[in-house]
Amino acid sequence: MEFKKLDEIDSQKMYKVYEEWPNLSKKYFEKNFEKIRVSNINHIIFAGMGGSGALGDIFSSILSKTNIHVKVVKGYNLPKTINENTLVVATSISGNTDETNTVLENANKLNCKLIAFSSGGKMEQFCNNNNIEFRKIEKFHSPRASFPIFLFSILNVLSPIIPIEKKEIQDTLKKMQEMKKQISIENMSEDNIAISLAKWISDIPLIYYPWGLESVAIRFKNSLQENSKSHVIIEDAVESCHNGVVAWERKSKVHPIMIRGMDDHFKTKEKFEILREYFYENKIEYKQVFSVEGSILTKIINLVYFLDYVTIYKAILDGIDPSPVETIEYIKKESILKKNLN
Repeated sequence: MEFKKLDEIDSQKMYKVYEEWPNLSKKYFEKNFEKIRVSNINHIIFAGMGGSGALGDIFSSILSKTNIHVKVVKGYNLPKTINENTLVVATSISGNTDETNTVLENANKLNCKLIAFSSGGKMEQFCNNNNIEFRKIEKFHSPRASFPIFLFSILNVLSPIIPIEKKEIQDTLKKMQEMKKQISIENMSEDNIAISLAKWISDIPLIYYPWGLESVAIRFKNSLQENSKSHVIIEDAVESCHNGVVAWERKSKVHPIMIRGMDDHFKTKEKFEILREYFYENKIEYKQVFSVEGSILTKIINLVYFLDYVTIYKAILDGIDPSPVETIEYIKKESILKKNLN
């Protein structure tokens, strides 16, 4: 792949933000944000859509082995389980996401703790008017490209209640820098593993994931859809062995990609190996993507970094500008028109 081609097709230079992800992650984790001051929290609800919703998925995975119950809300409705020990975290990178602002307004009427994150917009105004804790975070390029800025800012602000050690953060940032050397435009050779996977992906990828890494599969799906404008399927690898695998009995233009953690449950590893054997015996081409070693945070962030680069390279290889999301803009515009009519 030629750098010139990348620069010509990526009209808004999204890739340049990805080049800065490791540095931006470090900067915003260390930024002097005011920390949240709450106690006795055992239930956290992350509300958000799109790139902001993906943040909730990531936090749900990160906290999956803790005593904190996590619920991700993508839509308008809050669960009935909210009480005084619940923290609702509303995130809208633009600050104008209708669904998340509706959740924020409804949560403000309930007996729970609240905090919101955005780059401004209606969310900031509502929080200021209603004395709700709010942290303003800069947006870079687009919500999806701003992912690490918001993730590490939220980790920073919520550090008093999220049990993640500083060493985990440092290891994550170190491995991001190492990953960058392999996958960024600094390495446009055949050794670039992100370019290699992007070249392999065609038609409809089916992404298999293990327990704990669903958030990675969701993010990969979203980024393939937005950046390379591709249809994508995701499935839990173990659950699929009870239903979805039967679809392979019929020829299709679907191609499997298996996301695997370095320390998946031994039974999950067994299922992945059985799937590999089945694909091999039936001449179905497949790819495997393994996480780096480290904490759940380190695994997830580095997988997201790698796979997001894959989606940008996939777009460029197909001659598609990764930045515009015209259909999303159309739906937003129509939603506003219908709201005004009502």
